[in-house]
Amino acid sequence: IDYGALMMTELVTYTSNNNVATIRINRAERMNALNEEVILGLQAAWQRLETSDDRVAVLTAAGDKAFSVGADVKDAPKEMWQGVPSIGAQTSKPVIAAVKGWCIGGSYVIVQMCDLVVAAENTTFKYPEAQLGFTGGLIASAVARIPHKVAMEFMLLGEDFDAQRALTAGMVNKVVPTGEEESYAQAWAKILAESAPLVVKGLKEFSLATLNKSPAEAGAIARDQLLGIKFSKDGAEGRKAFSEKRTPQFNGK
Repeated sequence: IDYGALMMTELVTYTSNNNVATIRINRAERMNALNEEVILGLQAAWQRLETSDDRVAVLTAAGDKAFSVGADVKDAPKEMWQGVPSIGAQTSKPVIAAVKGWCIGGSYVIVQMCDLVVAAENTTFKYPEAQLGFTGGLIASAVARIPHKVAMEFMLLGEDFDAQRALTAGMVNKVVPTGEEESYAQAWAKILAESAPLVVKGLKEFSLATLNKSPAEAGAIARDQLLGIKFSKDGAEGRKAFSEKRTPQFNGK
């Protein structure tokens, strides 16, 4: 797959500098709401990161008001999980989220699956799905990443968690002055880019294997694998050979 071609979108950009990838959601006029193009752009970015020479990624978003307000209610993505690192695509390299303003619903799910999080002082996290009547279920993985009671409070009550509450809960690593979150994230990324890649990758993989997965998370990972088979060249060859009543020629791609 030519991931470079997949990334030719204005809504998600991928730039690389000194082995650090910067992945940016560019939909500030909609407060970076997640639609199909954004989600597929993020998935392509994680795939590109995995196959690139970059050793670490910084995930950020345009504008001042929001990292993202979650799913676009007017143009909802088909499969939100596809844009989530380590679920929609394998990401053995560390991802640092630089967050500011509102981070709501599905966008928090993306952030919680990042390895490190730098939050601006004006950041507010919120998960209102219980009050709205729907959920993708991936949020339940929060209980493996922050204290159980705090996770239940955040998931079920839909109340705002400001940056300091998020820091206390272990949802973020550092709170910095608003506007400086990306520079702090880039400074950490520089450290990781200059660290031993095999050690960084190994520790991340061991950590992911240690964390429990919620049923929704495990199901999404399995679905991603099955979709990969369904839309593979072998899958197309099998269907074509069946219709042509011949023996298929598979090549493992």
